[in-house]
Amino acid sequence: MNNEELRDKRREFLKASALVAGGIMLNQFAFAGGHSSTDDTIKIALIGCGDRGTGAAFQALSTKQNLKLVAMADAFEDRLNSSYQKLSERFKDKVDVPQDRRFVGFDGYAKAIALADVVLLVTPPGFRPMHFEEAVKQGKHVFMEKPVAVDAPGIRKVLAAAELAKQKKLNVLVGLQRRYQANYRETLKRIEDGAIGDIVGGQVYWNSGGVWVKKRQPNQTEMEYQMRNWYYFNWLCGDHIVEQHVHNIDIANWVKNAYPVSIQGTGSRAWRTGKDYGEIYDNHAVELTYADGAVIYSQCRHYEGTANRVDETFQGTKGRTYLSAGHNGVLWDSKGKQIFNHPTKGNANPYQTEHDELFEAISKGQFKFQDAERAAKSCFTAIIGRYATYSGQVIKWDDALKADNSLFPDQLSWDANPKLMPDANGLYPIPTPGKTKVI
Repeated sequence: MNNEELRDKRREFLKASALVAGGIMLNQFAFAGGHSSTDDTIKIALIGCGDRGTGAAFQALSTKQNLKLVAMADAFEDRLNSSYQKLSERFKDKVDVPQDRRFVGFDGYAKAIALADVVLLVTPPGFRPMHFEEAVKQGKHVFMEKPVAVDAPGIRKVLAAAELAKQKKLNVLVGLQRRYQANYRETLKRIEDGAIGDIVGGQVYWNSGGVWVKKRQPNQTEMEYQMRNWYYFNWLCGDHIVEQHVHNIDIANWVKNAYPVSIQGTGSRAWRTGKDYGEIYDNHAVELTYADGAVIYSQCRHYEGTANRVDETFQGTKGRTYLSAGHNGVLWDSKGKQIFNHPTKGNANPYQTEHDELFEAISKGQFKFQDAERAAKSCFTAIIGRYATYSGQVIKWDDALKADNSLFPDQLSWDANPKLMPDANGLYPIPTPGKTKVI
């Protein structure tokens, strides 16, 4: 197929993807403002302009396809402006976002999505379900960061949109980047082929010193403060077991080729106890029980000055494996003999590989990526882990998925209050096992 035929196929693919479900009317915004439908430019919109959003746009614009950033949206003008400056300086000819295509506020996402062929959804994860739903409704291909939701209602919304995306043949890739890292891919191929037999147990970890904190500033409303310091509020983040440790939990589900039927565990606030840390725990230890009886142990913590560990290890009936984003993928047989070792040295950057593969598929008119359902279920595994540690109960998957326990505010505006508010001392209610109800 020559270049002109590829361009024709891509144009037809993008047009077909923009059809409204249940009809055949082309979305009027699918090719608005930025280029003629006769060229091969793929237009992208960035929804969420923080550091990770800027990084995702950088990786998209670094692919070999002809991409152009045509719209940006963020709740905060300063974040949008900072991101625009960085991206326009680095990609002068690929950034075309005049002032009237920079959308600030809670509702700008829909306007930005309308102007693009592909959208990058990189806001705090509490907003992901409604942003993903809107992108699919408008017929857009999607890259979205993990996690894809923070509670059961959000997961149900993502699963419904994922099904619609399949019907519309929209590519959806989720930033669980270990799925796109060579040492994981090569090791998992061999596990799936039976190299170490059936997986009967395992351990996954994300133990580290934690992440940033944003101090409360004078004259901030409660809504602005929580959104600036979003990592420490569950309606925005989901707790670090969801926002961060989901990477390792996703590997457990990948290795098992299944999702847990029940989860139990424990957690607390032992190190990060001040008012700057909102409501979340700083440690979680949970057991993921699968239908075949296998149990995988999951541990994450945010303690400074302690030993760090971020990796995964599993035991099978014929051997064992060790995996790490920064180290090798290794397999041993039942006698301890190494049978496979894939080093990370020389591997492509998986954050870049995600975008390389997504935009290659789109440019060729291929329907290749359906990550949303799988990612939603791994995110829900982590969410149930939080439900288990907060409540002290054994939580069953099917019961949790039915829960009507949305954390999202009833109203989105700068002077509206989130559901969780501080007391007179500026401290937030902390979940108490045995008392806290989660579902």
